[in-house]
Formats: sequence, C-alpha cells, structure tokens
Amino acid sequence: MRNVTINNVTDAVIGSLGKFGEIDERQREIMTSLLKHLHGFVKDVKLSHGEFLAACDFLARAGQITDDKRQEFILLGDILGVEVLVDMLSNPVADGESESTVLGPFYRENPPVLPKGASTIQKNFEGQETVWVEGYVRDAAGNPLAGVTLDIWEDAPNGLYENHDPNQPDYNLRGRFETDANGHYALIAVRPVPYPIPEDETAGELIRYMGHHPNRPGHLHFILSREGYRPLITQIYDADSAWLDTDSVFAVKESLIGRFEKAPDGADTDLTLRFDFVLRDAADARMAAE
Repeated sequence: MRNVTINNVTDAVIGSLGKFGEIDERQREIMTSLLKHLHGFVKDVKLSHGEFLAACDFLARAGQITDDKRQEFILLGDILGVEVLVDMLSNPVADGESESTVLGPFYRENPPVLPKGASTIQKNFEGQETVWVEGYVRDAAGNPLAGVTLDIWEDAPNGLYENHDPNQPDYNLRGRFETDANGHYALIAVRPVPYPIPEDETAGELIRYMGHHPNRPGHLHFILSREGYRPLITQIYDADSAWLDTDSVFAVKESLIGRFEKAPDGADTDLTLRFDFVLRDAADARMAAE
C-alpha cells in the first residue's frame, strides 16, 4: 500500500499477515486482534511520539533487569491483572475442584524434597509465628489422592523471599512434599506476612502511574501435581491479613482464604492451618476445554 493514512493503516498491517511467510490460523487470530486493539488504543488516547518513545524505553529497561531471580514482565502482567485473567481463562473451575491463581515471579524450580511433617524453616526471625500446615488432597468424587507432589514457598517474616534476600539460606521456606496413602500432607512453615512487590524498577513506575499500592496480603504458594490430574497452581491467603480486598495483583479469591488458628497447648508450633484441595481429572479438563 503506497498511501498509508490514519484511516487505513490498521487494515494495511492486518492485510500483511501471511503475505511473505506461512502463519497458522491461531497466529492470524492473535495478531489480528492485537493489531486492532493496539491501534485502537493509540487512537483513543492520541498517543504522542514522546509517549511512544517513553514506552519503548520502559519495556527495554524491564528486559534489562529480568533475570533468573526477577521476572519483570510477569510483575508487570500481575500489576495489570493480566496473569490472573489468563489463569482464569486457562483453568475454568468445575466439579468442585480447587481454584487456581497466579504463579507469581518468585517460584524456584527443584526445591528441597522433604518428608511429611518436615519444616521448611532454615532461619528464624524475631517475632515469627510457626504454623503446622496440613490437609487432604482428593479427586472430584472425594477419593483421597496418594502421591500428589506439593511445591510450597512463601516470604519470610521480613517480607522477602529468600532469592531476594542475601541474608537468608538458599531455598529457605521452600520445600517439596508428597501426600500419603490417605491423601494427607503436612509441614511446618511460618505465618506469611503482607509484603510489597518489588517497586524499585519498572514495576514500581507502573504501580505509581496507576495510583495503586504495591502490597500483597500474606499467603502461601502451592503447586500440586500428579499424573492424570490437571496441575494446580494456587495460593492460600491468611484470613486476618491486610490487603485482602485490594491485592496489588488482583489474585485473591474467596475460596482460597484460610484461617490460621492458635495451636493447642503442647503443640510444636504457634498456629495451625488446615486446607484441603480437590484436583480435576486431566482428561475431563481437556474435554471441557474443547
């Protein structure tokens, strides 16, 4: 097209799709919708050239600080509510299964494999509250699921995950557990505390530009997996935590709120938390998605 105008530029770019290279229908669907919405946004706000260059600089800086310890683009997606929306679209709930929520940017692969009832605590903090976490994992029919792997991680009482705190031991407050023959799991952790997401770089710039706050309520992260069942990525929130109603990444769901209770006299921990999970058959989940 030799005469590109404000009125035809969107159609010109969409018309170029697949002209000089093969693309499949899903690529065409994604790019067509992206171009329509992106061009529509630019027109709606009358984006200036200076603002366009500032956005390019912003994304470049986000890329420069992304590494194996900080995934800045996941943080940006969280702040905009994109990751939680993608998760809800990808993992619709049915048959009473547990709800999922965002993975977040602090997960580390290959946490220590620990026996049932073991502690994830490698360093103690003043004022920390220890908690006995336990529950059952079942299928949609209520049958116990043995051999379910649970990856668990959380922030320390100072509000930092160990991979962002050089003063914590490697893999502190992280562990991999497995359910027993009755579908039961158990471990010792600390009560998670609210914390602000990293706001020193582009994520902080975005949160301030939105006029929002950076704080997350206290929560424990879980990934549950077993062959034949849909993996579950989720978080359990402290019912007494601040920021439940205004989570900075919009990931709180009512079904994922648990209550930390005072442990009985003589217990080895200060608190207890009971939380059960229901996993969905992978074949059923695939059929429902088709």
